[in-house]
Amino acid sequence: MLPRIALTSGEPAGVGPELCLRMASRRFDCELVCLGDRELLGERARQLGLQVNFRPYGGPAQAREPGTLIVEHHPLRAPAAAGRPDTRNARYVIDLLERACDGALGGEFSAIVTAPVHKGIINDAGQPFTGHTEYFAERAGGSPVMMLATGSLRVALATTHLPLREVSAAITLSSLCNTLAVLDRDLRTRWGIERPRIAVCGLNPHAGEGGHLGDEEIRVITPAIDRMRRQGLAVHGPLPADTVFVPHVLSGYDAILTMYHDQGLPVIKHAGFDTAVNVTLGLPIVRTSVDHGTALDLAGTGCADPGSLIAAIELAVKLALPKAASA
Repeated sequence: MLPRIALTSGEPAGVGPELCLRMASRRFDCELVCLGDRELLGERARQLGLQVNFRPYGGPAQAREPGTLIVEHHPLRAPAAAGRPDTRNARYVIDLLERACDGALGGEFSAIVTAPVHKGIINDAGQPFTGHTEYFAERAGGSPVMMLATGSLRVALATTHLPLREVSAAITLSSLCNTLAVLDRDLRTRWGIERPRIAVCGLNPHAGEGGHLGDEEIRVITPAIDRMRRQGLAVHGPLPADTVFVPHVLSGYDAILTMYHDQGLPVIKHAGFDTAVNVTLGLPIVRTSVDHGTALDLAGTGCADPGSLIAAIELAVKLALPKAASA
């Protein structure tokens, strides 16, 4: 039976709708269901000169005909123009996420793939929203861990969308142990890695230089590593973030745990911006996403690269299938 994947079309003024349209010409080993406004998709297709046939969602899961996009229609709250976001459509964007999440929790969808949303517009509309990762955790439960992957490079985050001044206080023994447990478990169960080798970065330059450049490594990070090693996890560190990504060091690990957003993400986006995928670990559902934003300046131009969305869908299909452990 084909897995059924829900694809949310994201911010209607961004590149999400046109990237979804470009999936109509791709073949995936799943039934791909786009959640969005059918009229918006049709208008954007005409604007870009794309020949896409729309088929309403319903019935048993089945592969699409080439050039066809299966769409579950969700009407916009206000007209949408490429590059010009409107706070009136913030509720529409959240509605798509709710529908996808509820469908995945109920077993209707095998996984969720999300196109980018505009966090600022959603918050300006009065809807508190930190990001997809936090939203799905609140709605679906679990202990979310953000990880980005491209090829064999996997980079997870100990903290996500925080101001830099708040990062140190957010890194606790409990939070780090929980993050490492989730990372180890999902690498085993979803990637089929029998005993994942995880490198843990320090927070400070040179991993604290023995306490001379900060003591978080001594107080928190090393005790967390020691505790998880006693539980049988193959975790190592804390390692300086400026050298752990050197190829000969990186080759010895299945994943890198970085301490904050901009410690890990620049590396992976440099390594594969057009193919990197954002994965939310620690949830009872599978969720992947593109690794870029709404790109309002590219919306409606046809210049947005679909590579990250293609990779996100392909990875979602793989993660939704049972895994046999491998070394």
